[in-house]
Amino acid sequence: MNWKNVLLIGAVTMLPVSIMAQANILNAKLPQEIGVKTEAQIALDNDTPLDYAYVDDRDILWSKTLWETIDLDERVNFPLYYPTDTIDIGSDRRSLYDVFMKNIKNGKLTDVYVDSYFTEKRKLEDLQATLKKIDTTDFGYEQYNAGEEISLEYINERELTAADIEEYRIKGMWYFDKRLGELKYRLLGIAPVAPDVNFIDDESMDLEDAKVELFWVWFPSARKILHEAKVFNQRNSARPISFDMLLNARRFNAVIYREDNVHGDRKVNDYIADNALFQLLEAKRIKETIRDREQDMWAY
Repeated sequence: MNWKNVLLIGAVTMLPVSIMAQANILNAKLPQEIGVKTEAQIALDNDTPLDYAYVDDRDILWSKTLWETIDLDERVNFPLYYPTDTIDIGSDRRSLYDVFMKNIKNGKLTDVYVDSYFTEKRKLEDLQATLKKIDTTDFGYEQYNAGEEISLEYINERELTAADIEEYRIKGMWYFDKRLGELKYRLLGIAPVAPDVNFIDDESMDLEDAKVELFWVWFPSARKILHEAKVFNQRNSARPISFDMLLNARRFNAVIYREDNVHGDRKVNDYIADNALFQLLEAKRIKETIRDREQDMWAY
């Protein structure tokens, strides 16, 4: 196969992605037609997430399960965080948290769990106490004690938004496929992390200590949803990528905070406490151990 054929196949493969950027924008006669595909585009569209290859348990020579933290303050991770304000922006631009919440509310995303072991499912009504706080002011309590109906102005509602998300935590497995002879990674779950909604506006509370995992999403079942949601490409807005592609390609920076071990999968900060530098060095050591594993497989 020569280079011309390779370039042609690459161009054809990326064609559906470029169409998704601003579908029909150059042919739209009205603003309402922007983003609406024509019948010809729908007929030619085969834009689906790439299926995972089947991996037999006998082909896994070695594996290691890791939990990592994606800090949204890092510039490389901004595509997962922005946009936080969607008032003056198109419906095709949403943050990862908004994509999750939209599909949980409309029932398309159902594999939502309490923790990273995926043993207990959660529904939207179960998440309300985690995502929303309703509080009554002192004037409202005075009305209540006087037997009066509480005025709406004395009821404060606070709901978590995309701007409140500070990090994501992911769970994945590194494994050596002896059939392919290479080290591979498979993402298993992802969770948005934010300050506890009950203390988020409390200035006396250290929000760093009040971070909670809102819910865990089983990633394989959410791939179609994440493939349809596109991430802004600042280098070329005509060719956005999907959240599914971004996460599977590990186009983010993450720090290991837990690994599967004999101590009940304890966290790094459980045995290295109050020393952020040593915790980062331990995370780096774990990462290097995994990288060296592939090299060790070829050592005789």
